[in-house]
Amino acid sequence: MSKIDFLNEHFIRNPYPAYSEIRDQDPVYRFLLPNGHYAWMITRYDDAVDVLNDTRFVTNPPFENHAQAEEPHKEIISRNLLSVNPADHRRLRRLIQKAFTPRMIERLRGRIEEISNELLDQVQDKGEMNLIEDYAFPLPIMVICEMLGVPIEDQDKFHEWSNVIMEGFNNPTFEEQSEAVMIAFVDYLQDLIARRRSQLQEDLISDLLSVEDEGDILSEQELYALVFVLIIAGHETTVNLIGNGVLALLEHPEQKEKLQLQPELILGAIEEMLRYNGPAEVSNIRWVTDDVEIRGKRIRKGEMLFISFASADRDPEQFADPDTFDITRAANNHIAFGKGVHYCLGAPLARLEGEIAISALLRRMPGLRLKTASDDLAWRPGMIIRGVKEIPVLF
Repeated sequence: MSKIDFLNEHFIRNPYPAYSEIRDQDPVYRFLLPNGHYAWMITRYDDAVDVLNDTRFVTNPPFENHAQAEEPHKEIISRNLLSVNPADHRRLRRLIQKAFTPRMIERLRGRIEEISNELLDQVQDKGEMNLIEDYAFPLPIMVICEMLGVPIEDQDKFHEWSNVIMEGFNNPTFEEQSEAVMIAFVDYLQDLIARRRSQLQEDLISDLLSVEDEGDILSEQELYALVFVLIIAGHETTVNLIGNGVLALLEHPEQKEKLQLQPELILGAIEEMLRYNGPAEVSNIRWVTDDVEIRGKRIRKGEMLFISFASADRDPEQFADPDTFDITRAANNHIAFGKGVHYCLGAPLARLEGEIAISALLRRMPGLRLKTASDDLAWRPGMIIRGVKEIPVLF
């Protein structure tokens, strides 16, 4: 089979035919990264689930010296919830879940509905909008800022910082610019956390400062890292869930009409949006801690590996008619939010925001349609995140 360039614009626009070819012919696929190192791509569903649950595949290499990461903004990148290994991850997750509870998420329902309607109010009379910039992007950043207790006057900073940091996370060409933003981001958090330490309030940062488990508490660095993950993983996941999900509906008008006639189908529709064209294309890097064999391929200790969520969630051995978008799909055990110890902590919040945002959009703008051909839409570069830069719509 021909070599696959995962960063090629043509591939990014529609990776699914190439993934189908890889799954059939070379499902444990070795490829060259832009930095000159080789890595493996896991493309079949069963293999993906096995790797996600296998403790020999870790998100931080055990041979890396974290003592070198003395600068706070670098420590955040190297030691956040997405990248620490199982023992540290379990400890952090146990602490965080004491504050980040399902009950707290559900309490946000009313406020998310208000924000959705406020954003739609701003464009309702115009008859058109950019779905990403006007709706999908600001909604989750406003929710997260309010959860954290970020003052309203500072939310524009978080909006801008989130965009730049995510580009750096997803696209190496933005690395230098994103590092400068990370420094400003950490400086801001230091001040905000200091103010909360002196006077706790009813917000998530105050809850995290107060949380304790058998004498264990979160360190300041861990607080920075958690807020970073909430903004990067939580925010970006929701932006692209809404963007990709609405795009799938507009490209399949019969499914859009079905959902408008039966709005109670929204929960199943969200799961199908996550499976069909999910917000994360591949996992973050895993390193192999021991020699492993998968489908006859020997992956050696220290090598890098990615799991393609996009490919696994279109695997015909797991999903009937996997390239069909069906909001009433019954068996839909997708892995858009991962599996195992690194299953996305913010998945319930992303689902709730997607449910509310898309329901409000279809209810208030029943004639919603694309302003341009879907083939003309530009997708964001990079391997990790899957999302469209802009989606101009009419209504």
